[in-house]
Amino acid sequence: MDEGTGHPPTTARDAQLGSAVARAQQGDEEAFAQAYRTVSPGLLGYLKGIVGDDAEDVASEAWLEIARDLGRFRGDGVGFRGWTATIARHRALDHLRRVRSRPRPALLDQDVIELPAPADTAGEAVEALSTERALALVMGLPREQAEAVLLRVVVGLDGPTAARVLGKRPGAVRSAAHRGLKRLAREINGRGR
Repeated sequence: MDEGTGHPPTTARDAQLGSAVARAQQGDEEAFAQAYRTVSPGLLGYLKGIVGDDAEDVASEAWLEIARDLGRFRGDGVGFRGWTATIARHRALDHLRRVRSRPRPALLDQDVIELPAPADTAGEAVEALSTERALALVMGLPREQAEAVLLRVVVGLDGPTAARVLGKRPGAVRSAAHRGLKRLAREINGRGR
C-alpha cells in the first residue's frame, strides 16, 4: 500500500491505462478517449484546487498539449498520470501568471474526487465532510501541503511521481502530504462533524 493514499502503488486500472496509452500512441482514438476518461476527473479536481473556476479552460489547454505530445511520452499508466499532472500544473501556473492572481478555492463535484480508504484516519475525517468543505480546508493549508495533498489524494499519484510533478524530493512531498493530512484531521476533529 502507498502510505499517503492507501492505494496500491500500481493498480489494474493503471495497467489498463498504460495499455490504452500505448494503443493511443499508435493512433487508436478510442484508446485515447479511454485514457482521457481515466485521467481527466482527477486532473480536473487538481486544477480546480489550483485555479478555481478556470480549471476547465486550463484542462482544455493541457489536454491539447497532451494530445499533441503523446508520441513523445514514454512510460506506463502511473507515469502517464504523472506526465499529465505535470503538463496540467505548468498550464495552471502559466494561467496564474497571466491573470496575476493567487490560487483560490473552488467547488469540486463529488464524482471528481477519490478520497482515501476508510482505514486511513485522515481519510475518514475528509470523507465525513462534503467535497466543498474538504477542498476549502485543503486550500487553507500552506501551498506546498495543499498541492501535495491534491496530487496524492485527488490525482492519486504515488510519492515519487508527485515529487517529479512538483520538482521536489519524494520525501519532501510525502512529508508535506502527511503534514497536510494530519493538519486536516486536527482541524476536522477540533470542529466536530
